[in-house]
Amino acid sequence: MWKWLGILCIASAIQINAETNVLAFAGSTREDSLNKKLIKEAGNIARELGANVTVIDLRDFPMPFYDGDLEAAEGMPENAKKLRQLMIQSQVILIATPVYNHSIPAVLKNALDWVSRSEQAGRSREAFQGKKIAIMSASPGKTGGANALIHLRDILADQRAIIITQQVSVPDANNAFDEEGRLKNPQIKADLQQLIQEVLK
Repeated sequence: MWKWLGILCIASAIQINAETNVLAFAGSTREDSLNKKLIKEAGNIARELGANVTVIDLRDFPMPFYDGDLEAAEGMPENAKKLRQLMIQSQVILIATPVYNHSIPAVLKNALDWVSRSEQAGRSREAFQGKKIAIMSASPGKTGGANALIHLRDILADQRAIIITQQVSVPDANNAFDEEGRLKNPQIKADLQQLIQEVLK
């Protein structure tokens, strides 16, 4: 049995293209964010599977709230352009989101709103369309942020992204990571690895 499981794991890994560019980020700017820890874990798994991974922090991409008048007067903010280009250049995107009032944080929604625009101030799905996206969440609550993932999935689907059906929610997340920021629960870690393998196929 273990022999066949090993063969299946190797077969899955072989399907991963080493040239695949992966962009990973959390929808939080908090320094000790649980979702930053989760996205780092996801990025490490993708890197171990042979992908070219870039993990970014939205704190490094500050941008004003989307405003049509601001866009018309000043164009797309430089940080929105940078994030949009990173997404366009990636084949796979990993997003970990906190849950704020049963939805996603404003910082994440605002970033997605800006990159859904073109630099010519029109609607553009270029940063999303055809991209394979894996979504996940960590939360101190019992559902692990699953409510936020419902809204995030709807937003990404409207942009014609290819969202992996499987998703990972980490409940009781205040106690889910060790001192090095690694997931302690072997089942959750296995679920995360399966999700990353699926999105990289």
